[in-house]
Amino acid sequence: MRQLLGGVNPPEQRQHQLQDGCSAPRLSELLAVVSVTTCCLLFLHTNHLQNQLQVYSQQVEQLTAAERGAYSGQQMSAENLVSVSSGRPSQPDLQQYAHEDPMNLNNTRHHTKLTLMFNRVPKVGSQSTMELLRALSYKNGFTFHRDRPQKVENIKLTTREEKRLVQLVDVFRPPSVYVKHVCYVNFTKYNYTQPIYVNMVRDPVERVISWYYYVRAPWYFVERKQAFPELPLPSSQWLRKDYETCVMSGDRECQYMEGDERPDFAQLSEFFCGQDSECTGFNTKYAIQKAKENVEKHYAVVGILEEMNMTLTVLEHYVPRFFKGAKSLYWNEVKRFSKVNKNIYKPKVQDKVKEFVRKNFTREMEFYEFCKQRLHRQYAALQLPSTELESGGT
Repeated sequence: MRQLLGGVNPPEQRQHQLQDGCSAPRLSELLAVVSVTTCCLLFLHTNHLQNQLQVYSQQVEQLTAAERGAYSGQQMSAENLVSVSSGRPSQPDLQQYAHEDPMNLNNTRHHTKLTLMFNRVPKVGSQSTMELLRALSYKNGFTFHRDRPQKVENIKLTTREEKRLVQLVDVFRPPSVYVKHVCYVNFTKYNYTQPIYVNMVRDPVERVISWYYYVRAPWYFVERKQAFPELPLPSSQWLRKDYETCVMSGDRECQYMEGDERPDFAQLSEFFCGQDSECTGFNTKYAIQKAKENVEKHYAVVGILEEMNMTLTVLEHYVPRFFKGAKSLYWNEVKRFSKVNKNIYKPKVQDKVKEFVRKNFTREMEFYEFCKQRLHRQYAALQLPSTELESGGT
């Protein structure tokens, strides 16, 4: 009877409607409170980091002359090497490689498809290199593609994911570039044409320090929170933890034990070793040997962050279709490229701490030196004028 009359609502139903009408404003108020609370937490964390950076800077300035001299013979950090003379370190002795034939050192001659794969390693200048490739795509007429941001960056793929990636890259019309954080993938395993691989490396210890402070930078987790709101905020204790204390206190995060499977990409060689399960294990003999083998067979160039001018020169000569004009573009716009992902919240780490950590990076350092020697060989084989490494943009 009430349903037929339609226009008359019982008192109970009117009460429920009033309650439903009030729920929307209450929900909005709750969301506003949560948003304000989150912003306050982010502000407090950022303020803590800024104060900590000031303390670090004061401590560095207070080092005595004796302390500075004690460490003066130690290896210079990657950032310092890049900053000297606009990123041009002193020239290595290349005469021993002058007899090399560049054709024997350029495996791009084996490739019939102009697809470039940049399986970038984190914290080796890969973001700057990616932006350089993006700029070069307009000048050199190739298409640029990159993987979208991931909530969890999976560099090791399942068989299904690996095949899907191979099929995706194969679809791109040549000449094209694809950029992604991922371990080396063998396309021929799935009967697809192998792309031209390039990558960058950096002093392994400097790289892990850079990563340590990168994930603690305020803008990093703010951007992550904006992209993925469901991610929890890091604790203030974790954010305030400095690298030197982390190492010297025996904190598990800063202990680099052979064979460990690390979640922080500390294993440089893993990106070159590949998708095999044996490649996952920090500082292992298998990972290093397989990484070297893949570099020689499948990578046109593996650049060195600390030797950027030589890297760009070799890329221009060995992969000209994609890197023609790279050195001139990079140095003429060095301020734009060098500021990409620059972390102002990264304090200096004492050399004695770096050397302490370096003792556990023996094979990782061996791989890094192998890549450096290979780049030197490739450059020396070109027999360019001695002034080539001293010249930047025009």
